Amino acid sequence: MSVTPPLFASSVIYAKDIRKVAAFYQQTLALPVLEEELDFIVVGNVDVEIIIVRMPESIARNVHISSPPDVREETPIKCSFLVEDLAHVHAEAAATGGGTKPVAQAWRWRGQLHLDGHDPEGNVVQFRTRDA
Repeated sequence: MSVTPPLFASSVIYAKDIRKVAAFYQQTLALPVLEEELDFIVVGNVDVEIIIVRMPESIARNVHISSPPDVREETPIKCSFLVEDLAHVHAEAAATGGGTKPVAQAWRWRGQLHLDGHDPEGNVVQFRTRDA
């Protein structure tokens, strides 16, 4: 299957359980699966593409994912995605093993409402909507 690259942004996320992490981004961001192989899954559309890559076994064996996952607050990068509805994202994140802060804790900045969350492996992610 030939996949057209996104027009705007692409992110790569290394994961221990690529199916679980891909399902989180697929559901919270309403993105279809574009490509799937043994060691990676691509979800996306013409605006954004997220490539979830299986981390090497030499690293994965030393990574413990708790349930719920420990949120990795001390990372140098946080992906942020524009969405239609923060309440929908909150529900989908919880349903797929991730989570968000309560929607009431979202904050306004630069004409958008921002809400932090995390995927099923604890990677921090931010969701935002345009201010009404």
